[in-house]
This record gives sequence, structure tokens and C-alpha cells, in this order.
Amino acid sequence: MRICTVLPTYNERENVTALIERLLAATTDTHMALVVDDASSDGTAQVVRALAQRHNHSGHMRVALIQRRDEKGLTSAIQCGIDAALSTYQAELVSWMDCDHSMPPEDVHALLTPLLLQRADVSVGSRWVSGGADTAHGLMARTLSRLINGLAQRLLSSRLRDYTSGFVAARATVLQQIRLQGNYGEYCIGFLCRALRAGFRVVEIPYVCVPRAGGESKTGLNLFDYVVKGRNYLATVWRLYRNNP
Repeated sequence: MRICTVLPTYNERENVTALIERLLAATTDTHMALVVDDASSDGTAQVVRALAQRHNHSGHMRVALIQRRDEKGLTSAIQCGIDAALSTYQAELVSWMDCDHSMPPEDVHALLTPLLLQRADVSVGSRWVSGGADTAHGLMARTLSRLINGLAQRLLSSRLRDYTSGFVAARATVLQQIRLQGNYGEYCIGFLCRALRAGFRVVEIPYVCVPRAGGESKTGLNLFDYVVKGRNYLATVWRLYRNNP
């Protein structure tokens, strides 16, 4: 079974080598890492090309790179990777995660297991179920996440506890039907809600979100950043509720 993990990057040179090496070591030979880089200025793309030369042999591809020049943004980068995984690399299962090591690549196998065992169509790495935790963020970020997810559970579905995870795996059949929408992490709320409403089996797998290994965070830089992004998350929950209460 061909499996692809999409890794959206912007200036992640410090993290991308170790992340890909850990991911490949923790997965099978049919699992590939697909980096979607948004014109990083720190040489992230060059590092990924070197990794591809090291790991790709005799038509067997384990590392691939897409460089975007005219488009930027987390949601569109992940969707770009999903589209390539399905069409170019014929992946049957696709996962995606952050590139800062906050989502341990060794946990990708546990994320994929319910799909491989035919027990689920979508699998979500969850910080807010038993066995999960968030040690990466401070009290303000954790409180905001609890607030957003509590509202999503109340208005959308109580079957999930971490709608804002961003650590997700899904079958090709799901991704062919549901495209990501949004500008940042709010896409995950919409994707999971629409998957549930479409009747797909969605499960949560506990994981511990840990502090980023290096580089600069792309979110939560200050209180204003939290407020702006949090407002978009809440607006997404409310829109999904109003469209299908």
C-alpha cells in the first residue's frame, strides 16, 4: 500500500533533515515524505533535494519536493501535497503533520494503524484524549485550544475532542471527496466536521505535542496573533454550525 506524508515547510532548514530521517526510519519502504515548500529563504528546498538523492534509488522514491513560488499558506500547501500524493504518487493513504518535531514522526505509524486495519477512514492525532497532552504551548494557547474545541464539541459533534489537531491521516477516498478550506489551522475543523457529516469513520489517536526542535514558530508569536487566529477558528465553528445545525 502506497502511503505519503505531506510536510508543509517555510524556513525549516534546522528541522527538516532530522524529521524526514526519523519519519523514514519509523515507516516502511512504501511510505514516502512529500515536502511542499513555500519559497523558503533559508535553503530548506536544497536540504530536501540532498535527502532525495540519498534515499531515492532505482525508481523507488521515498522523498519528494514541491516548490511553490506564486502561492503561500499552510492550508493550500497541504492541499497541494494531497493532490500530488493522490495523482502523481498514487497514494492510498495520506497523512500530514508540522515540520517542527512537535508532532513526533514515530507516532505516524500509530496514526495510520486504524486505516491499515480497515477500522477507520480518518485518523486524528489528539492532545485532548486519554494518553494525549500538549507540552509545547503555554497556558494561554492551551486554554484557547480547549475553548475552541469545547465549542466545536458542543455545536458540531461530541465524537471528537481535538478538532484543531493538524496531525491527520486519511484514505484517498475521503480526500477525493473533501478538500481543505481556510487560511490556517481552521481548515482542520472544517475537514473533520465534513468527514463526520459525510459518514466517514473518524477516530482519535492520543499523542503528546512537544516543543519545536528549532527555528521560529509560525503561530502564537504574541497575544494579537493568538486572538486573530483564534477568532478565525471560532468563526469556522460557528459557520459550520449555522450551515448544518
